[in-house]
Amino acid sequence: MQSNIYQFSAKTLQGNEISLEEFKGKTILIVNTASKCGLTPQYKGLEELYKKYKDKNFVILGFPCNQFAKQEPGDEKSISEGCLINYGVTFPMFSKIDVNGDNAHPIYKYLKSKLKGTFGDNIKWNFTKFLIDKNGNPVKRFAPITKPEKIEKYIANMI
Repeated sequence: MQSNIYQFSAKTLQGNEISLEEFKGKTILIVNTASKCGLTPQYKGLEELYKKYKDKNFVILGFPCNQFAKQEPGDEKSISEGCLINYGVTFPMFSKIDVNGDNAHPIYKYLKSKLKGTFGDNIKWNFTKFLIDKNGNPVKRFAPITKPEKIEKYIANMI
């Protein structure tokens, strides 16, 4: 089992593989996203959090996922354009992944093993959020319906 989040890497929407070690020393919020979901407007709140705290060693990492009612059907280019055009997203976005099942991305296998949800470890829907401390340790899991502004107090206490 991995010791912290920095052991993992992921592919960006632009196709570049990067190590999460690039975010060492930052408070991280990891979110599985979708562009055709009732919760998609959370992109706006996430971007506001990112803009407010990015200069204080905070970053949001978005992981598009199509496992919930096929709400992220597009390819990397359309996901990127949708995030930028509709919500002005500037935080790092990664290639589409699975968050549950045998093909779940290793980052999500790790996060779910460290922080169980209310009904077990599986991700229940888009916009489940994981807060990671500056040492790469998962510290809190938030339900999909938890709005970004409700998470701000936790971020403010960690930066």
